[in-house]
Amino acid sequence: MGKVTEERVKIRIIETAENNFCVAACDGEKVHDRIADAFRKNRKVELSFAEMNELTPAFLNVAVGQLYGTFPAGLIEKSLFFTDLDPEDEVIIKRVMERAKGYFEHAYSCRKALRDVIGGEDA
Repeated sequence: MGKVTEERVKIRIIETAENNFCVAACDGEKVHDRIADAFRKNRKVELSFAEMNELTPAFLNVAVGQLYGTFPAGLIEKSLFFTDLDPEDEVIIKRVMERAKGYFEHAYSCRKALRDVIGGEDA
């Protein structure tokens, strides 16, 4: 990854998911893909929750959580900003991010241990 520029891409969830009730994983996938695309272009992302009525952990696990499977935690935390967010939704997002970070760190160390035992690449 190159240096992240200060140019921010604003992603409005309501426009990307085309819905203000973000409960489905498939809606989260659309948001995730836009964030991942911006990160690959070394852009920071402002994720706007304006006009959102419903937000679930299932949606957020896909939209934000799975970023940890592709990008380093430090990059995500320096490059992803949340706006127009209710305090209770902010709590859910922080929980999702912590869980995802722990999950992907654990999955990585398990794969590494397996490689060390059997040698070679991923089984």
